Amino acid sequence: MKKTTSIVLTMMAAAGTFGASAAQAEEFKVGVQIPLTGPLARVGMGTQEGIRVAAEVFNKTNGKHTIKLVTVDDESAPAKAVAAVEKLASEGVVAVTGGYGSNNISPASDAANKLGLAYITSGGVDDGLVQAGRKNFFRINNTAGYQKALVGLISDLGVKSVSIIYSTKDATHGLATDVEGTLKKMGVKVAMHAFDPAITDFKPIINKVKLRDRSEFVAMVGYENDYVGILRAARVLKPSVKAIAGVWSLATPKMAADFPDLMPNVYGTAVLPFPVNFTTPEGKSFGEGYKKLHNKEPDYLGQFGYVQSMLLFEAIARAADKGTIKKGGVIEEMRKTDSQTLIGRVRFSENGDNPGFVQRMGQHQGKQVVLVWPKDAANGKPVYPGLPW
Repeated sequence: MKKTTSIVLTMMAAAGTFGASAAQAEEFKVGVQIPLTGPLARVGMGTQEGIRVAAEVFNKTNGKHTIKLVTVDDESAPAKAVAAVEKLASEGVVAVTGGYGSNNISPASDAANKLGLAYITSGGVDDGLVQAGRKNFFRINNTAGYQKALVGLISDLGVKSVSIIYSTKDATHGLATDVEGTLKKMGVKVAMHAFDPAITDFKPIINKVKLRDRSEFVAMVGYENDYVGILRAARVLKPSVKAIAGVWSLATPKMAADFPDLMPNVYGTAVLPFPVNFTTPEGKSFGEGYKKLHNKEPDYLGQFGYVQSMLLFEAIARAADKGTIKKGGVIEEMRKTDSQTLIGRVRFSENGDNPGFVQRMGQHQGKQVVLVWPKDAANGKPVYPGLPW
C-alpha cells in the first residue's frame, strides 16, 4: 500500500512539474503592419512572406513559446498605417513588425511608441526615423548601408559621370543627396533629377539625361513603380549610358519575372544572389521554410522580413522567460540584441539603428541575380557596359 501511494505521489509530482512547465509556455500575438494594397503592395507582400517564414521557424524551434501573427494592411498610406497599429494594439499584440516606406513608418512607429510597443522594420531608411528620439523603434538597415553599396559599385566600375533620378519622398531624397555628396567628393560629375511620387511619365527626365547630362551611369532612387516607369522611358529614348542601377526592391527574381524586358543587366541592392545556396543552419532553415510555405525561391525582401521578425520573436521569448513582457521587457531585450543573421551582424545603437549594416549590389544576368559588389561577397563579375535594350 505504501509502495503504491509512493508511486502515485511521484506521478502526481511529475505531472505537477510538467504542468508548471507547460503553464510557462505562452502564445504571443505579434502585429504585422504592412502594405498589401496600394503602390507599395509588391514590396509589402515580399516582406510579409519572410515574416511568415520567421513565425513558422520560430514556432518549430523555440520549444516553448509560440508566435501568432495578426496582420493589418496599411494600404501604403500614413493615416492607414497609424490606424493599423492602433487596431493591432486593440487586439492585444505585444510588438509590431513590418512597415514599408519611411513616410508610413514614421507615424506608425509614433503610434506604437505611445502604446509602449516595440516596432521593428527593414522598410524605412530615412535617418529622421532614428533621430526622433523614439525608445521603441528598431531597424536593421539604413541609408548609409545603401549609399556605401551604390557608391562602391560606381567607384569600382570607374564611372566618371552619373545622373541621379530620385523621388522627393524623405527617404529617397535623403539617400540621393548623400550619394551626390559622396560622388562629388570623389570627383564624379553628378546631375540631379527630382520627381514627384505621383509622376507616371519619365520621358522628360530621360530626355534631359540623354541630351543634356550625357552621363555614363543612371542611378535610380525610388520604389518599384518608379523604376518600371524610368526603365520604360529609357527603353524608348535609349540614352547613351553604360549602366542603370537602383536601390531597394529592384534586384529581385519577382521583378525579373514580371518585367523580363526591363531588367536585363540592371543593378540593384541585394543581400544574397538568386538562386541562393544557403550554407548556415539558419540559412537552411529559412530557405527550406520559405520554399515549403511559398513554393518559390526567397528574395531579399523575404530575407529582411525574416531577419527583423526573428530578432523580435527571440526578444519576446527572452522577455517572457524573465516575466517582463508587460514591463517594457521586449524593448529592453531588443536593445540587448547582438546577432549574426542572414544579412550579417545586427546590433542596435541607442537610437535603434544598426550601425554595422552594409548592403551589397546585384545585377540581373539571365535568369539570375549575381552579386557583383563588394568583391569579397561577389559570385560573379559585372556586365559593364550593359543595358536592358
